[in-house]
Amino acid sequence: MQQSRTGSHVYLLRVLVVIAALATALGGSVRQLLAEEPQAYVVEVSDVTAKVGEPAVMLATLKIRDGYRILHAYNNRVIALSSYDDGVAFDSKMVPATVKEDALVFAVPLRATKAGKHPINGIFRVGYIHGGDDGTSEMSMVSVRLIANVTGTE
Repeated sequence: MQQSRTGSHVYLLRVLVVIAALATALGGSVRQLLAEEPQAYVVEVSDVTAKVGEPAVMLATLKIRDGYRILHAYNNRVIALSSYDDGVAFDSKMVPATVKEDALVFAVPLRATKAGKHPINGIFRVGYIHGGDDGTSEMSMVSVRLIANVTGTE
């Protein structure tokens, strides 16, 4: 009886050691991935207030940080626009960027379909160049989350 109890403790200890090792290995990889992904853009999005049913435009601006350049040849856009509670309708599920100075500007046409505050989201798909003109520059295309609120009024 004592031997089987000791055997189960040893087995449990081995399982815990394996789980701890996996968590440590995966945690290090995730941290490394997060550390390697630079934040090339600063996102500025204003919440929108509009009368229910009337057209409105949400402006979102992605400003490029120092040391980075906008990848103009890329199809910079916001996609997968949606409303958490179907309180907002979008004219299009994809909106292209307009380049103004060192920023990407997105004018997202929408309509509140219900009164109240409605969370919305989407995904900016944007590109950038990092590095100098000495041949060490790197291009990258990334996804950046869009999170905002639209308030419908009567």
